[in-house]
Amino acid sequence: MSVTTLTSGVSWPGIRPWLGTLVRLGLAAVWLFAGAAKVGDLAGSGRAVNAYQVMPFEVAKVIGAALPFVEIALGVLLVLGLATRAAAAISSALLLVFIAGISSAWARGLSIDCGCFGSGGQLAAGQSPSYAPEIARDIGFLVLAAFLLVWPRTRLSVDRWLES
Repeated sequence: MSVTTLTSGVSWPGIRPWLGTLVRLGLAAVWLFAGAAKVGDLAGSGRAVNAYQVMPFEVAKVIGAALPFVEIALGVLLVLGLATRAAAAISSALLLVFIAGISSAWARGLSIDCGCFGSGGQLAAGQSPSYAPEIARDIGFLVLAAFLLVWPRTRLSVDRWLES
């Protein structure tokens, strides 16, 4: 039995495109949910970005207003399986920025909600931030994006159709 063959006789090259499809659709769902949760309140998204206190308010407002549309666009590209490696690369970059931002807020003692899946910003008095689970979650999403960077060829994708 070869190293690439699993105990059931199914090979890694045979499973990888199907696993990649699940990874791609899972990451797509994350981006679509995150973007949809924010797109109805772009001002709130700007306030959430501003809560990190790393840029001027006007810049945070613009980034906060653009971010939901970037997330939705990434989700759509991943659902379609179009430009999968590029979408995975942009996803990886965004997730690294999110991890750095949450880590920075934690290190500086800020008490904020990340705003990752809806309204964020300053927490009310008595509320505690949940930075460790947010960072762990984003690292998990980063692993999914990294998988697609390495193995972007998946089943049921426009990329695959264009290759044939």
